[in-house]
Amino acid sequence: MRGIVLLHAIRSAIMALFFLVAMPAFAAEEIRFDKEPLLIQTAAGRVLHFTVEVAVTSDQRARGLMFRKSMADDAGMIFDFGEPRRVAMWMENTILPLDMLFADDTGTIRHIKENAKPYSRDIIDSMGDVKYVVELNAGIVTKLGIKLGDRIVSATTTKAK
Repeated sequence: MRGIVLLHAIRSAIMALFFLVAMPAFAAEEIRFDKEPLLIQTAAGRVLHFTVEVAVTSDQRARGLMFRKSMADDAGMIFDFGEPRRVAMWMENTILPLDMLFADDTGTIRHIKENAKPYSRDIIDSMGDVKYVVELNAGIVTKLGIKLGDRIVSATTTKAK
């Protein structure tokens, strides 16, 4: 009996060691994102240019910008949720502070979360139905004067509905 208990303990220890070693590899598993130009048309008449990665699959949306250590000032990510719905996001495993733009099915920005904190488990709520979320480096919203009512335009937002 004591041998069986010892065998189970060794097996458990080996499994725990496997997961300690394997989890970082799973976290680093590459998920590919297409890129596309994205414009933000401001109510003030300015057109802001970005290049964004596109997250359309559930795996892409789950990964987002997690584990990224840097991002160009004119880069970001657009999440396409397929249909308008209330969206809840968080920053766990996200190293970069981000500004988040929540847009409806017309691309109109309906809610903005500035300076989302890295590694936070706090829920970031869209505050209403949205189809898209655009993540940019923190500070871009203030620096470029992006406001509610401005509009995002990209190949993703202009696809046939």
